[in-house]
Amino acid sequence: MDSIKNKIIHGNTLDVLRETPSNVFDCGVTSPPYNKQEKNNGWLVKNVVYDKFKDVMSEDEYQQNQIDVLNELYRTTKTGGHFFYNHKIRWDKGKFIHPMEWITKSNWSIRQEIIWDRAIAANIRGWRFWQVEERIYWLYKPDGKNLIGEELKSHHALMTSVWRFSPEQKSPHPAPFPLALPTRCIYSVLDDKKDCLIIDPYVGSGTTLLSAKMLGHNFCGIDISNNYIELANERIKNISSKDKKSFEDEIAKHKVIKTFKDRKNEGMYDKKLKKSSQYDDLFTQQVI
Repeated sequence: MDSIKNKIIHGNTLDVLRETPSNVFDCGVTSPPYNKQEKNNGWLVKNVVYDKFKDVMSEDEYQQNQIDVLNELYRTTKTGGHFFYNHKIRWDKGKFIHPMEWITKSNWSIRQEIIWDRAIAANIRGWRFWQVEERIYWLYKPDGKNLIGEELKSHHALMTSVWRFSPEQKSPHPAPFPLALPTRCIYSVLDDKKDCLIIDPYVGSGTTLLSAKMLGHNFCGIDISNNYIELANERIKNISSKDKKSFEDEIAKHKVIKTFKDRKNEGMYDKKLKKSSQYDDLFTQQVI
């Protein structure tokens, strides 16, 4: 464990995971390269080119690679652990490609599909409605026959299944997600636990690892680029005021006025769970 704790390992994701012990991670968040062939761009977003990695595979090869990576993450995650996998719907020469095509072939149980509303489209041509969303798959490693796991605390469950925040801006990495995204994922499933081990097998700019540190957890990252590893380590070591504010803003959203149990105990619901007249005055749910 000490050999991977709070370290970013240089290497190919699948190769490093295959050398990692089983049942060590509590949770993870990542966004892999999307196999965009380094040429698929739009009017608003240029083509994505990574440092030290060619995002060019046949689609069959790409999907098999992602199944293999997901299965290694499953093996290395503890029973009852969670993994959040960010991807998107793609089109290639008119063919519709959905992440479910390979996620359902992995060992994971899919607990939920979350829509990330990025509020920006990469391509504004008229071939289809502007695609402003990506997907986040909440994956779960079942404990026996329990395919659902524990219930979220009320101050996390109030989040809807549509998450609205913009991508991170002005990053040296070509495809960063915002700090709020991994913070919401990790905090929601681990709540106030500390010293858990969080994995991001495609570190990039280090956003997941930074979130883990700020939440009081240990981390492990993998990346094939020494430049990205250096960038991530510096970001984690010297937390910027911008990152501190983004983190604090996200944590502040995880609050409720009264839990369902509190409202029930105070007679705000009858036995048939119908709302009483007090409900509208004392409780409103924030849509985030």
